[in-house]
Amino acid sequence: MPERQYRVLFVASHPVQYQAPLFRRLAAHPELDVKVAYCSLRGAEAGYDPEFEATVQWDIPLLEGYAWTHVPNKGSDAETFFGLRNPGLWELIREGEFDAVVCYLIYARASFWISYLAARLAGAAFLFGTDAHSFAARDGRAWKAAVKKVLWRRLFSLADQAMARSTRTREHLLAAGIPESRISLVSSVVDNEWWMKQSARTDRAAVRASWHIPPNAPTVLFCAKLQPWKRPMDVLEAFGKLNRTQAVLVFVGEGPLRQSLERRAEQMGLSSRVRFLGFVNQSRLPAVYAASDVMVLPSEYEPFGLVVNEALCCGCPVIASDRVGATQDLIGPLRTDFIFPCGDVENLAQVLTEAFKEPALLKELGRRAAARMRKWSPEQYVAETVQAVRKAASDKARTVSGKPSDTARQPRSPAEREGLQG
Repeated sequence: MPERQYRVLFVASHPVQYQAPLFRRLAAHPELDVKVAYCSLRGAEAGYDPEFEATVQWDIPLLEGYAWTHVPNKGSDAETFFGLRNPGLWELIREGEFDAVVCYLIYARASFWISYLAARLAGAAFLFGTDAHSFAARDGRAWKAAVKKVLWRRLFSLADQAMARSTRTREHLLAAGIPESRISLVSSVVDNEWWMKQSARTDRAAVRASWHIPPNAPTVLFCAKLQPWKRPMDVLEAFGKLNRTQAVLVFVGEGPLRQSLERRAEQMGLSSRVRFLGFVNQSRLPAVYAASDVMVLPSEYEPFGLVVNEALCCGCPVIASDRVGATQDLIGPLRTDFIFPCGDVENLAQVLTEAFKEPALLKELGRRAAARMRKWSPEQYVAETVQAVRKAASDKARTVSGKPSDTARQPRSPAEREGLQG
């Protein structure tokens, strides 16, 4: 046991398939005493996802292996400020004797501010972060970007540590005027081991046969919600410029653009070479990546893009637009020419053409991709999170003179914790 242990509350909007394995790892760390507060149980329970335009319930365990509680939502559940209003967070944080509160809610939700004020009054360190690497808004509204430019420095000064989810995010926070000492890089990761093991079990030929695709047909994958900011139409248009009559394009995901994509594929005479698989649950996704030759993520708004992690873990190389946050950390180290200017369909078509010129090199790139992911791992995320908590809680416990403050809580020793629990 370490000399000190930090009691930490993680506040999250709802159970997420990416986050649950990380919570399990954090809960097992000897330096942390972890509890997770969920503002909703959407995802763990079946519910309608408006962006997928489908009822979604993830088919992997999301609530096992760590301590959690559900704080009832008194808000509308909509994507608005009062959509998440969980007044129970106030009592939970004020009375929980936490050394740190790590808030995964966005600041445009009421429950973020409930968590912040409760942590301040309780003397707990408050950590929150972002994966954004620009001021651009998802809906493209210029006034939102202008407001962010003005408010970000003040907003992130509220954090005892601001958690940057990628190198690009860290650079963006520095450019916004956030002191380097207040920024912690906490990498955006997935459960690498699970993805690698599941993809290794894939019968590639059988999966392709289920898609009615020849074993050696060049296969391009788009795996995301069929939403305007994901720009799935760019992939279809670029695919239409490929001079490979055996190539196949596979769309995985649902959303409002599906019918438009199906109509356009028919107009282009590509219906026989385009597959729409719809929503594919987590347990089946490793096989999707393993059966594909390359994935394209052409988004105009993509703060990070965890599908990049998933695909690379499964040995599927990724081509992405320069608006995707994962490009600097995960794609650039493998192939800088696999990053193209967002919206440039001609450029994307050229990248795809070059990628399929030498299939052996593409397969080798897949092997290198999996090796890269071993250095961008859950273990790295846990170490970075612990370091951020340690720094935030320690700084909170000091006054300018270097002595503990009256309101800041000191991390407890094991003996102290046993006494409190007994």
